[in-house]
Amino acid sequence: MRSYPLNSPQAAARILALAMLADGHQCPSELALLERLDVHAQLGLSRTELHAVVHTFCEDLMAFSAGMCWADLSQVRPDPLRQVLGEVDNPALQSLVMALCISLVKADHCLADSESVVLAAALLQWGLPRQALQAAPQ
Repeated sequence: MRSYPLNSPQAAARILALAMLADGHQCPSELALLERLDVHAQLGLSRTELHAVVHTFCEDLMAFSAGMCWADLSQVRPDPLRQVLGEVDNPALQSLVMALCISLVKADHCLADSESVVLAAALLQWGLPRQALQAAPQ
């Protein structure tokens, strides 16, 4: 798994990619929400840069788990999850990323167990209150 500079826009974007792909697919409603909320701009990236981070994350997942099918590949493992979450330690950025992650996982009106794992891990690792789960832009 590649690493990004601490608190960089790319590190934050990769956490969003993880949340979007945790259920094994990227649905059109998640992509539409990315555009509607101008997520790239909120993170300080261009659209192209945001999509490049998502693409790179998919490549890393495939390289990390060679020979596995996509459904198995997308399952969140503890060590890479801690690494990805550890690259964002700025409280304001953590709050923004959490709110955006919540919006993205809610976009398809179905919260998968693997998406819950990502959100719970972020709450725990970042020391965010459970109320952070309510702060999601629509």
